[in-house]
Amino acid sequence: MAVIHRSSDPLSRIHPEPVNQTDFFDHLPDPLLLLIFNRIGDVKALGRCGVVSKRFHSLVPQVENVVVRVDCVISDDDDDSSSSLSSDKPPRSSSSSPFSAIFRLIFKPLHALTQLLSTTKRSSSSSSSPSSSLSITGGGGEDGEIEHGGVTHHSPTQVLKNFNEIRLLRIELPAGELGIDDGVLLKWRAEFGSTLENCVILGASSVATAEPTPTSGDTSAAAVEDNGSIPESFYTNGGLKLRVVWTISSLIAASARHYLLQPIIAEHKTLDSLVLTDTDGQGVLCMNRDQLEELRVKPLSASSASKRTLVPALNMRLWYAPSLELPDGTVLKGATLVAIRPSESKKEVCDVSWVSSAFDGSFGVAAKMLVKRRTYCLEMNSF
Repeated sequence: MAVIHRSSDPLSRIHPEPVNQTDFFDHLPDPLLLLIFNRIGDVKALGRCGVVSKRFHSLVPQVENVVVRVDCVISDDDDDSSSSLSSDKPPRSSSSSPFSAIFRLIFKPLHALTQLLSTTKRSSSSSSSPSSSLSITGGGGEDGEIEHGGVTHHSPTQVLKNFNEIRLLRIELPAGELGIDDGVLLKWRAEFGSTLENCVILGASSVATAEPTPTSGDTSAAAVEDNGSIPESFYTNGGLKLRVVWTISSLIAASARHYLLQPIIAEHKTLDSLVLTDTDGQGVLCMNRDQLEELRVKPLSASSASKRTLVPALNMRLWYAPSLELPDGTVLKGATLVAIRPSESKKEVCDVSWVSSAFDGSFGVAAKMLVKRRTYCLEMNSF
């Protein structure tokens, strides 16, 4: 008969004595661990890695490739009656000034970005004054913390303060700033130094799937109408005004992002590349090493009241197609491409290679197709 020996101590069965095993992680050299951390990138995941051990805690600040995903917009006046989303007031009459509609389109979404990267310190005074900030859940430290719904949030500036060797930084906003109607396409990409260097805007009044080509003579009539020129209806049915709104709103969104990046750029002098984008893919602001250094040594022209970098006088080139069918079957109605550079830029105006390569995928194909069409030149004053 077999005899089964059972321990008299129940804890020894629940928590057996650890077997001496080799921790192979301890044998990995620091450069290999840093390579792994750089592949992780996400600032939240790196923060969790930093509390695993003293060794990890000392290595995480040396990570060169960091991605900051902003969780949410926190505003003290989210429930304010003046909010366009939660207001109890009746809707405005459709006969209101078109300029007021434009300002609501541009400035209301940007109000939520006014403290994107600024460190918000706790105040002992009353919280009656409204403010807003984009924040990241979790993190450590007290500076830049915001209590909202029982959850502590931190600004990107606060989260990044312990990283000493960042070279590639990507910040992703939870959404694009510009409130556009469903079905409308609006994308922009801008590069900045101490001020705007260039911006490309791609828009379309609607995006649809190509229908089977009719066999009637309608196709020849359509081909005659679309001869590469902008039709007269573009000027009379509000098409041109809409493109102006797209252009101004995109430039304001880009300049607001640039203005708010100053604290991070000033603090992290090792940066080689900085990208500020959004999960909607609406806008991308890019800065390379030379542009980052230019901002540090050359003061920017800024509007402290509107919290954005001033946009210089501009030269613009516009391409338009009433209907643009892409190779994948996507049809862009009212497809518009706008290339923008400062009037004082010394770069060749006729060079459009940077325009056609501004976007990826099908949008890049659309840009390449549009630049082959007739070009229209425009100018815009500084604002």
